[in-house]
Amino acid sequence: MADTKKTGATDAEGGAATVAFLGAGGLMGLPMARNLAQAGFAVRAWNRSREKAEPLSADGAVVVDDVAGAVTGADVVVTMLADTGAIIESLGGELDALADGAVWLQTSTVGIEGTQRLAELADGHGVTFVDAPVLGTRAPAESGDLVVLASGPDDVRERAEAVFDAVGKRTVWVGEAGAGSRLKLVANAWVMSIVEATAETVALAEGLDVDPQLFLDAVAGGPLDLPYLQAKGAMMLSGDFEPSMTLALAAKDTRLIDDAADDAGLDLPMLRTIRHRFGEGVADHGDKDMAATYLTSSPTGGTGAEDG
Repeated sequence: MADTKKTGATDAEGGAATVAFLGAGGLMGLPMARNLAQAGFAVRAWNRSREKAEPLSADGAVVVDDVAGAVTGADVVVTMLADTGAIIESLGGELDALADGAVWLQTSTVGIEGTQRLAELADGHGVTFVDAPVLGTRAPAESGDLVVLASGPDDVRERAEAVFDAVGKRTVWVGEAGAGSRLKLVANAWVMSIVEATAETVALAEGLDVDPQLFLDAVAGGPLDLPYLQAKGAMMLSGDFEPSMTLALAAKDTRLIDDAADDAGLDLPMLRTIRHRFGEGVADHGDKDMAATYLTSSPTGGTGAEDG
């Protein structure tokens, strides 16, 4: 397959494939859309707040005012929006405007029920649906190092991978549509567990009058160390919660995880507790990085952290 990070992809007529990107102004959507434009795709970028997507104009993307302007005649539509409701509200009435044979690549994290609703919506409009949530936050999105957890029909894999290769370093195909979202919930359960465990460990160190940095130094480079532990721990100690993934979105994902566990008849009390703890922090810290869950546990309320 051609290296789409360099050459882009082409449609059946030999021109640049047109990609409608919905959610092109978000923490993930902006860099993903930028990488697609830089890879040679003809990107039409839409975001509810247009000004957030405007920087993409410098990369050759066409920033549009409405969803219809993005999707009409497009070969591919990519959704990277907050939740199922936002996707249905923005795209639901416009699917018939896509080009014949168009593919919908759904990269948002919407859970099991949400994915089923979107797949049924696509089927009702004769649009091929690929469930493809991504692993990674803002930094890997910017560098094109996301991992795509793709699931959908075999006959569109090549077309889909041309897009995935432009935004990610690896695509893992895991079966029929829906399998990707189930795997994403499993992976996110691990991510959220690390973040909350780090937050409570730092808070415990503070409560016991131990410098939390000593803990991070003690495990550094050993079998108990993780790059994510060090990165999130550093945020907590510095009070710099510039978001890679906001606590509000992380709380949404923990709800999806806990609901999926309940539906599967599983009793997973740690994940249930993380759901509630993340939810507690949203009112005051929802727009900060998810590491700000630490502020809920800190015995000092995070004296070294931002107030706003």
